Amino acid sequence: MKRIFATLIAITLALPAWAEIEIQEVTSPGGIKAWLVEDQSIPFTALDLRFRGGTSLDDPDTRGAIYLMSGLIEEGAGDMDARTYARELESLAASFGYSASDDTVSISAKFLTENREDVINLLRTTIHEPRFDQDAVDRVKAQILSGLKSDLKDPNDIAGRSFAEMAYGDHPYGSEGKGTMDSVSALTRDDVVTAYGSVFAKDRLYVGAVGDISAAELGTLLDKLLADLPETGKPIPDRAEVTIPGGVNVVDFDTPQSVALFGQKGIDRDDPDFFAAYILNHIIGGGGFESRLMQEVREKRGLTYGVYSYLVPKDLASVYLGSVSSANDRIADAVEVIRNEWARAATEGVTQNELDDAKTYLTGAYPLRFDGNGQIAGIMVGMQMEGLPIDYIATRNDKVNAVTLDDVNRVASELLDPDGLHFTVVGKPVGLETTN
Repeated sequence: MKRIFATLIAITLALPAWAEIEIQEVTSPGGIKAWLVEDQSIPFTALDLRFRGGTSLDDPDTRGAIYLMSGLIEEGAGDMDARTYARELESLAASFGYSASDDTVSISAKFLTENREDVINLLRTTIHEPRFDQDAVDRVKAQILSGLKSDLKDPNDIAGRSFAEMAYGDHPYGSEGKGTMDSVSALTRDDVVTAYGSVFAKDRLYVGAVGDISAAELGTLLDKLLADLPETGKPIPDRAEVTIPGGVNVVDFDTPQSVALFGQKGIDRDDPDFFAAYILNHIIGGGGFESRLMQEVREKRGLTYGVYSYLVPKDLASVYLGSVSSANDRIADAVEVIRNEWARAATEGVTQNELDDAKTYLTGAYPLRFDGNGQIAGIMVGMQMEGLPIDYIATRNDKVNAVTLDDVNRVASELLDPDGLHFTVVGKPVGLETTN
């Protein structure tokens, strides 16, 4: 057993060279589509299944049900209780992973070729025959409630919840996908079963596979694993109407250091200007110590240890966010500097040197994402969900390099909204008050 686990660890780290990644589209005899990178140099395969919709499919009165359900999938299936199930998975030297976000529920599997059939049989049972035993429901609920209780005391979580409620209102994005203390406490096993029926369906399924498996073998595997899924699941909600007024909202919280989440409306992933916006953000706040915000807020003024910005293009809405923390008596200065830098970029744009440096970093760092079969499978699934072409990996850096200085500066003037930039500040900030 130790030898098998050592082998699994070693081959998990193996991957095809980035430049040699060749994706082929596979359609199973039953019509299930997947993207495959075939690599028979090691006896190992990573499989990623993703279902669009995620925790956004929750009903308002059962918020947190899908998140709870995703945590229960591995707590027994078929005739196996949680302990028996865990022992069976360990005996196969395989690993399964489950997660839920606003937009997706994901299941991943990594397994040795010699155990493929048994692993897929177990995974099929996992997907089609989850037990949702009451003792498991109670145990996982307790774990989630413990986490939610801790979140109530975390300034970053408080800021995130407050900002989301303001930005998205009654849309599912406007509340915590894990649920609240009250909503999770009220969830029943029947709610979990209903959540399960909402998520797992063919009309929202995306698949990526990497490793020692042929297209024909993958097709057979997919039908065995997924052909019996329902054709359709619960309807996905409409797009969110994003409302982010400029100004400041102070959430009083007893802490020596205030946390600020700042943001404005963003840009969709399929927008023709997305790459220009992506490079722009790298220059403003996404480029680590070289970004403008880090230079101005940390290096020159010592107002924080870190300040960052990032594009958030979700399925049903897009925002542009950032975060910073500082002592209560200095957070107001940090907010002012950030707003000034937002305005400077909007009116003056960026320089050619900044653009060149950003391109060098972004194109050089891209291959580092492909650091394992599981990561590649996940990237391929993300590509499918975003509607990217199958040759995107090979052409992505060309798209970055094609962005011109005029493109970035035009997008800066159109996208950046200094007056509409909103700061949610959690703490006891000196010199800041709620303005809207």
